[in-house]
Amino acid sequence: MNNKQIPKISNFIPWLLTVAGSIGLLSAFMLTLEKIELLKNASFKPICNLNPVFSCSSIIMTKQASAFGFPNPMIGLIGFSVVITIGMGIFAKATYKRWFWMGLNIASALAAIFMHWLIFESLYEIKALCIFCMIVWSVTMPIFWYTTLYNIQEKNIKIAKKYQKVSLFIQRHHLDILITWYVILIALILQNFWYYWKTIF
Repeated sequence: MNNKQIPKISNFIPWLLTVAGSIGLLSAFMLTLEKIELLKNASFKPICNLNPVFSCSSIIMTKQASAFGFPNPMIGLIGFSVVITIGMGIFAKATYKRWFWMGLNIASALAAIFMHWLIFESLYEIKALCIFCMIVWSVTMPIFWYTTLYNIQEKNIKIAKKYQKVSLFIQRHHLDILITWYVILIALILQNFWYYWKTIF
């Protein structure tokens, strides 16, 4: 493979930010509505309560769902709105300085770290899954991943010469790496809740 086979992230980054941000925003909004309804009526059954595993109410009222003293979806409402705005700005031919892109990279990295903590808590502490939460996880991953790759390609992130081969490898295999990330997450979900899945299959 040569460098010509490396996709230019700038060609699709506005689509990614806008679409993924919109999906994440809608999911955060739905979670907020469900939280409000549960606070108003303790017997309310969220639309994402499907079975013992997919049980939003088992998660929404936990302490983990308000990790910073307020409902986690509020972070999503703000964060994904910003992501959408950046994507739409690029469509409108806006350009952003290096510090701006690095800010988005740091924010998306923190979101990815927080997301993995929530995944751990859902799988091993709460032992339930929230569909809207999972949708947020699924869009946070590519937002972080492709923002990082964009910054590498635009040289906002400086890569030392000795790591250039690694950099080129991850750029060529960007989708393979993302898919592997998803597959690992799916495998953990299947393994952790196999006691339920096996009753279905």
